[in-house]
Amino acid sequence: MPSVRGKWALGIPPRHLTWILKNRVAICERPGGYGANHRRVRRQEEIIWIRENRFSCVISLSPQPSNLHNYDELGVQWRHRPLNGAHDGGEYLGKLYEELHRFVQANHKIIVHREEIGDVLLGYLGGYLMWAGVIASTPDVTTAIEQITHRQLGPAARELVALAESIRPRGATKPVAS
Repeated sequence: MPSVRGKWALGIPPRHLTWILKNRVAICERPGGYGANHRRVRRQEEIIWIRENRFSCVISLSPQPSNLHNYDELGVQWRHRPLNGAHDGGEYLGKLYEELHRFVQANHKIIVHREEIGDVLLGYLGGYLMWAGVIASTPDVTTAIEQITHRQLGPAARELVALAESIRPRGATKPVAS
C-alpha cells in the first residue's frame, strides 16, 4: 500500500455521497468517476476516504467489474453485484436485499454505487426501504428517495420499487432499528 501523508492522508469523499440510512447505507458515484471523467488519482483518494471512514463494505451494482481490484489494494472489502434493473427478476433482487439487510442488521456501514447515480441505483435503494419495511408504501418510498437524493425517480427506478414490494418478506412492515 502506498504511503499517504499530509492533507490527502484521509482521502476525499466520493462524488455525490448521500446517506440513505444514516451511518448505515450510503450511495455514491463510482469512485474515480465514470466514462471519460474517470480519474485514477481521484479513485485512489476516494477509496482511501472510504477506508479511513471505516466503511465495512462497498457494493458495486455496476454491470462491469471496472477497477474493483483497487479496493483490494487499499484494504477495502467489496462485493460486485451487477444489477441491470427489474428485468433481472425478483429472485435475484431478493438475494441482493437479503445480503444488504444482513449488513444493516449487523450495524455495518455500507456504500452502494453504480457508474453514476441514476434510476437503477435509486430504485434499488428505494426498493430496499420498501422490502425491509423501513417505509411502508410506494408513494412514501418515492417521495423519500426523491427528497434524500434531490433526484426524480424515473420508470426504471419505479419498476424496481414495485418489484421490491412484490417480493417483500412477510412481516416487513416495521422500520429497521436505527
